[in-house]
Amino acid sequence: MELAGLVEITSVDELREIVGEPLQRVADKARPGLHELDRQWLAASPFCLIATAAADGTCDVSPKGDPAGFTLALDDRTIAIPDRPGNRRVDGFRNVLSNPHVGLIYFIPGRGDTLRINGRARLVRDAPFFDEMVVKGKRPALALVVEIDEVFHHCSKAFLRSALWKSETWEPDAVASRAQIAKFLERPEDSLAELERYYGPSYANGLY
Repeated sequence: MELAGLVEITSVDELREIVGEPLQRVADKARPGLHELDRQWLAASPFCLIATAAADGTCDVSPKGDPAGFTLALDDRTIAIPDRPGNRRVDGFRNVLSNPHVGLIYFIPGRGDTLRINGRARLVRDAPFFDEMVVKGKRPALALVVEIDEVFHHCSKAFLRSALWKSETWEPDAVASRAQIAKFLERPEDSLAELERYYGPSYANGLY
């Protein structure tokens, strides 16, 4: 697609001319395994995003959330993330089956800094540690096991700029409701009233 006036960057050298070089301590901060402080972060985090890409380049970013500590540190180089019932698209899992490389970012509500982990993932259907992933009596059917290549902490500038955690900036009703989006984009055959009931308070009953 041609866009008028677009000036594209086509090389790393050109990119560096604009943004410059990172400080050495920033360039060197990635580590090959978990520190105790990283383990503490995982134990306090209830939410992460997992980025994947298939062998053909198809990309996906999937959210994963559970009670804090849902990601298990199996050792200093390995973590495991349980899967829960969802929409069954399994876009990220399908990507992992053809290309194991993944990128993860872990959030703690109210914190601007984040924990980032890059590595290689395997999809497993059972393991002894599944017993540690039981929530509300439900054992996961699948888990993603990630062998860590690098781990590091990321600064809070994006969160500060966006004021993400400042509740006074939140406007959840500024856009269509989930039921309205489903009605107009996904399920036009269903009535809005039916969709509002589906996405209402009872929706939380099917999390596990």
